[in-house]
Amino acid sequence: MKALFIGGTGIISTQISRLLVSQGWNLTLLNRGNRASSVPGANQLIGDINDEAAIAKLIENESYDVVADFICFTPAQIERDIRLFTGKTRQFIFISSASAYQKPLATPYITESTPLYNPYWEYSRNKIAIEDRLMKEYRENGFPITIVRPSHTYSRRSLPLSIHGNKGEWQVLKRMLEGKKVLVPGDGTSLWAVMSSRDFAPAFVGLMGNIHAIGQAVQITSEESLTWNQIMETVAKELGVEYKPCYVPSSLLASCKKYDFNGALIGDKSNSVIFDNAKLHALVPGYTQSLRFDQACKDSVRYFLTRPERQVEDPEFDAFCDAIVAIMEEAEKKAAAL
Repeated sequence: MKALFIGGTGIISTQISRLLVSQGWNLTLLNRGNRASSVPGANQLIGDINDEAAIAKLIENESYDVVADFICFTPAQIERDIRLFTGKTRQFIFISSASAYQKPLATPYITESTPLYNPYWEYSRNKIAIEDRLMKEYRENGFPITIVRPSHTYSRRSLPLSIHGNKGEWQVLKRMLEGKKVLVPGDGTSLWAVMSSRDFAPAFVGLMGNIHAIGQAVQITSEESLTWNQIMETVAKELGVEYKPCYVPSSLLASCKKYDFNGALIGDKSNSVIFDNAKLHALVPGYTQSLRFDQACKDSVRYFLTRPERQVEDPEFDAFCDAIVAIMEEAEKKAAAL
């Protein structure tokens, strides 16, 4: 089987790429070649997918069983993909997002038939628009699409935190190690689903070359629902420190101009969700999630602690956290005096 991945070395896609190579797939990664060594055994096609004419020439004499685009985020980009791969693949997989589901939710129980509507986050609205366009192309012209909707997926080199700055997760871990409070939306009791890329990969591969997945949207999400308190407390435990939360209303965080918490929280992480993966299990018989968060978290925390290059400090975000903590502590004092 022959596959082309646009991207293929990211948080979600690296594990998929490695699994495919181990299973004997003829896998080609189309990207700029910055992380080619992360997937030994894969073929490399160096190019910028946004240079449509150059890519069209590169794949002029090629055809694939599966093409998957992991870095498509706008309607213009999917139009490019449709032009490039019409007639060149038996299956085109688009990676959408569970954040596209209805906000605010009418029910926390999410299936693929839950309405797609997110007025809070442009990222999600773009994913919805791309899904609509692909379904139209499938219905009218037979373009062989499969839509995959992940939720919060992480790898050993990342951690699923509710709030962090623009430079990544390390500053949150550093605050924990220094005994500082960390920001937690709401009261930390909303339910969330976080999934290791090691569990995501076999589910995704099970959809590849699967005729029953053509024309379908399928969510691949964790079946373990955790509160943000449980997630953050697990991280603190692996660091060997006390969990010190600073609970902040999501609406307050969303009003801050420095970071886009309106989309990331109101449009996503502050909503309790419980995913129903019955459709995935029907399409990929025998698939089962193998890692609980507390098990996978050990590896992720260890990775951060032993890789100095991952310990990127973010003084601006640290100062932001200190300011929010001070605001909340002052509000608590005033409330206590009433």
